[in-house]
Amino acid sequence: MALQRSTPPRIVSPDVQQKEATAVDVALRPKTLAEYVGQSKVKGHLLMHIQAAKGRKEPLGHSLLYGPPGLGKTTLAHILAREMGAQIRLTSGPALEKPGDLASILTNLQQGDVLFIDEVHRLRPVVEEMLYAAMEDYALDLVIGKGPTARSMRLHLKPFTLIGATTKIGAISAPLRDRFLHQFKLAFYDLSEMQMIVERSASLLKVEMEPRAANRIAGSSRSTPRIANRLLRAVRDYAQVGGKERVDAASVEQTLQALDIDVEGLDATDRGILQTIIDTFGGGPVGLSTIAAVLADEEETIEDVYEPFLLQQGYLQRTPKGRMATKRAYEKLGRAIPEGAQSSLFG
Repeated sequence: MALQRSTPPRIVSPDVQQKEATAVDVALRPKTLAEYVGQSKVKGHLLMHIQAAKGRKEPLGHSLLYGPPGLGKTTLAHILAREMGAQIRLTSGPALEKPGDLASILTNLQQGDVLFIDEVHRLRPVVEEMLYAAMEDYALDLVIGKGPTARSMRLHLKPFTLIGATTKIGAISAPLRDRFLHQFKLAFYDLSEMQMIVERSASLLKVEMEPRAANRIAGSSRSTPRIANRLLRAVRDYAQVGGKERVDAASVEQTLQALDIDVEGLDATDRGILQTIIDTFGGGPVGLSTIAAVLADEEETIEDVYEPFLLQQGYLQRTPKGRMATKRAYEKLGRAIPEGAQSSLFG
């Protein structure tokens, strides 16, 4: 009987990132804008809009939050509801299968409530169309009956705030996108912000940690708070099993090696993408579907979870013909740059 080779869990995989939040995940979320680290421009705009809405005694304008997974869109939605003194209702685009699903939620909202729709780009067209009147006029247009006896009826809703979150703003239809008064893009975090997030989470988890250890975790967290918190909890467990009361840099190194995560935060799948482009396809260009087939992974996973960071860090570039490896990717893998690729890699 052949032995199966075990692989470390993928900290950035959709299974880890997108499943329901645990009690610990919720506890680590900041509760106010003052506690929220990073995204200073977005926070500044939101604070102004919140103050203005409160001054007029109106709900906050409908807001769209977009950016790569794990940057804090859901956390911001909770903070906005708390800052407005409102209740929040949570759902997602795929969960709203029928217009009746959305109608049930909307008719139960109270004055000023916040409705948060994650993956808003995955709303069904028939459900999305119902949102138009709800967002503009706080009304639901319903059709009662069928055939010649059918009649339309308008239900008035209590004023509310819709907050949508998406990783694919381009996949949202223009009519829906234009109905969001505020649209904010969440960017990747810098190293100092990531270290502050790690240290804050360590304090909440009551984990004693050396500054160098926090910096090392921050540097390998792909500029993403969700991944930083996952790594921190993994490091805590490894240190505990190893009998260490204080997390030091050596504990972090041991954990990251076990998870196959390098100093820049790239894991085995990231390196597999780069190796596929460089070694199998001569540096590219190569299509996303081909990369996914070679890695036996889903196109959507590679495009939404792995590519944003590789692009942001300068390992990949997108061209009309497909993905290409950059000079930095060749250097990362210790590969010699082919002479024919010099012009495209160096611009």
